[in-house]
Amino acid sequence: MIQYHYEGRTAVVTGGAQGIGYAIASRLLAGGARVALWDADPQALAAAQASLSRPGQPPVLGLTVDVTDLAQVQAAVVRTEADSGPIAMLVHSAGIAGANAPVVDYAPAEWLRVVNVNLNGAFNVNRSVVAGMVARNYGRIVNIASIAGKEGNPNAAAYSASKAGVIALTKSLGKETAQHNVAVNAITPAAAKTRIFEQMSQQHIDYMLSKIPRGRFVEVDEVAAMVAWLLSSENSFTTGAVFDLSGGRATY
Repeated sequence: MIQYHYEGRTAVVTGGAQGIGYAIASRLLAGGARVALWDADPQALAAAQASLSRPGQPPVLGLTVDVTDLAQVQAAVVRTEADSGPIAMLVHSAGIAGANAPVVDYAPAEWLRVVNVNLNGAFNVNRSVVAGMVARNYGRIVNIASIAGKEGNPNAAAYSASKAGVIALTKSLGKETAQHNVAVNAITPAAAKTRIFEQMSQQHIDYMLSKIPRGRFVEVDEVAAMVAWLLSSENSFTTGAVFDLSGGRATY
């Protein structure tokens, strides 16, 4: 395993108490980063803090944060930087799958809920963190989008549209910050076997698997491996880009 070095730098991982976010947080800690987990599930957060903390290393900060609430996000930035130092890295992994239904039957309230968490949440977090990065002339941001944001999954229009929005947000912000040594990129993984599957129908899970030429779901450690480089100082040129992790499914 290639290990990048993040000593002296602080990372925020939203949705970091489980799944992809947890795997990325573990990789960052192995590289010497100070890590703050922001998650909406306080029980999962406490468990993640306990399992990730190591003797002789800085404690893992855990904050219960609703990413749809801008005031909470801004307060979390202040608390994180007071506890762990300036935020140099952000992985925005928080998100929900939402209900599975065709557009004609999709409940408007559910559409708004999914878009609010996945897209508005990404805006709130990126907006609140990036100002400090620009002021310090250094930062690395990775937004976790989805292959659904490229391809569009039937019966998951809200999720697909919200993740397409995350891709466009990433491209715009990457261009805006390119002169400040701030790299803003996105990844578009295929589904991973995490708790997000609990929100999906089995029929939808089977559909997603059928579309992956590799014939399996992505492993969270495979996602963490790609993100590790994107967050490193070695990623000194690429920004506003979208990196594929779809096992061959993507058509672009």
